[in-house]
Amino acid sequence: MSGFYDVRDFDPHEGLGYLVGHVRSKLLQALEQELAPLGLSGPQAIIILKIAIGEGAHAAEFCRDLQYDPGAMTRMLDRLEKLGYLRRVRSPRDRRAIRLELTDRSRAALPRMKVAAVSVFNRFLKGFSRAEAKQLVGYLKRLMANANP
Repeated sequence: MSGFYDVRDFDPHEGLGYLVGHVRSKLLQALEQELAPLGLSGPQAIIILKIAIGEGAHAAEFCRDLQYDPGAMTRMLDRLEKLGYLRRVRSPRDRRAIRLELTDRSRAALPRMKVAAVSVFNRFLKGFSRAEAKQLVGYLKRLMANANP
């Protein structure tokens, strides 16, 4: 396929960046409403969920994934630690390296967090058939693969 977009009639509101970014923003807003009883923001919940599944144990990884600068990430992790959702643990091999670990409080909150995420995602997929939803997920994975040639 030759290029889908053409500079002669390009509408930024139809661009991938705008559409994906806008959907991401709306997803995070909806997730934050669902997580309000836990006192968590969407990005904070993402950090906890990623640690829970073994994807990420260091602040630098979350800076890249969530597009946060190191200072903002440090403040977010400080808040999560103050709320009792995570703890920082120094690596026994390299005392400069700090690993992030979940606490009992975050492990207890994980089921509610997953319910919140599933509820929001299903709400956004309202009107999609199961096949269409799977197809959309497949398309998004292909976009991600294309982003990392």
